[in-house]
Amino acid sequence: MPDGLRPETDAADQDAVAADERLVSRVRLRLVVWSGGITLLVLLVLGVVLYVAVARSLETTAVGSLRDRAAALQNNIGRPGRFGAAVGFAFGGEASGLLGLLIDTDGQTVLNLPPDASLIQGIPVADGIQAAKATGHEDVRTTTVAGFPLRVLSDPVRGPRGMFVIQVIQDRREEQRTLDTTLAVLLVGGIVAFLVASAFGAFYARRALVPIRQSLGSQRLALRRQREFAADASHELRTPLTVIRSSVEHLRRHPEQPVAAVGEALTDIDAEVSHLSSLVDDLLLLARSDSGAVSLDRVPVDLGDVASDAASSFTKPAADRGVRVVVDPEPSVVAGDPARLRQLVLILVDNAVRHSPSGSEVHVTVRRDGSGAVLAVEDQGRGIRDEDVTRVFDRFWRAPGAPSGGTGLGLAIAKWIVERHGGGIEASNRPTGGARFLVRLPAASGSAA
Repeated sequence: MPDGLRPETDAADQDAVAADERLVSRVRLRLVVWSGGITLLVLLVLGVVLYVAVARSLETTAVGSLRDRAAALQNNIGRPGRFGAAVGFAFGGEASGLLGLLIDTDGQTVLNLPPDASLIQGIPVADGIQAAKATGHEDVRTTTVAGFPLRVLSDPVRGPRGMFVIQVIQDRREEQRTLDTTLAVLLVGGIVAFLVASAFGAFYARRALVPIRQSLGSQRLALRRQREFAADASHELRTPLTVIRSSVEHLRRHPEQPVAAVGEALTDIDAEVSHLSSLVDDLLLLARSDSGAVSLDRVPVDLGDVASDAASSFTKPAADRGVRVVVDPEPSVVAGDPARLRQLVLILVDNAVRHSPSGSEVHVTVRRDGSGAVLAVEDQGRGIRDEDVTRVFDRFWRAPGAPSGGTGLGLAIAKWIVERHGGGIEASNRPTGGARFLVRLPAASGSAA
């Protein structure tokens, strides 16, 4: 890639990454908020329902006890020897702890209050008595007297000596403690459940967004590759087009000269057109491979024969560079496309020859492997710099000082061919110097290892 395009590409990638991260963060936050909010709403509704149900249950039980005590008082009115026993605190039984009073029309208790109750100002409860007299019906209310929460039932009745009001008083402190405990449990449990639900929501939101993050990353990578592809292609096309344009202008300036006099310009045009043709073919192949439009045959093929045939066809071009190609194949049957496998060998041999000094050798070997076949192409050149090993298969990438004439797409195409065959390719350096490319391909179904 041209160095001048790298800052713009990097800046665009950083902006895209930042935008994607902001989007994912907003989506994750919304998922957590929705998860926690819905959990909180459900807990709130359940808590209110539970609290109201407990409060009503306690109230119903308490009011029932008050009414039972009031009925007992009413039954004892006018029964000598029994009336006094019904008034006052009840000990034991369902009415235990209830204070029963009988108030006459003057608002006075018929019998003296028990000693404990007489010390409490506000008993009997005058508001309840007045409400019962005014309506002629039972009055049940809650109130506070001297700091004690009470439930009071006032019921007007007619006795032998006129109208009376039966008033039964209940201490609500135990009931209130039960409700307070229930409320505390609901609040603490709700907070804990909300925090746990939010934590799980954040965890599952992160996991749920992994495919989205990967999809965004894939799209970003695809766009980046598209930008790099366009930039690199324009850069690679610019040089041969410039040479062709200069040669054509030279021919136009000398139209009267014979072909022999301008043969150098024609040679340059022919070389650059050949280079352009090769580049366009490689670009078309990579573009079609990215879109999935390239189909491969899958037939049993002897990789040793393919390597021997392809490497032998490169003997003459290699000899022109002073390089000798040595082929050592071993029969190894793989499932693949013969034409693409031949192209793979040609790319690797061509790359090795270009990086080999005059008088050196390029070795091409094929060996059977337990899981298929291994193709090795080794040269005796300068080798690959450690920092370049991971980049040699990148499109349009060429190492500093690389020989001229290449398009920077050969090794990228080789990697695509290997991966489409279900294999792997790696680049390394030989201990004695030079580069080594190893290709591992799976064996054809049913072939001997």
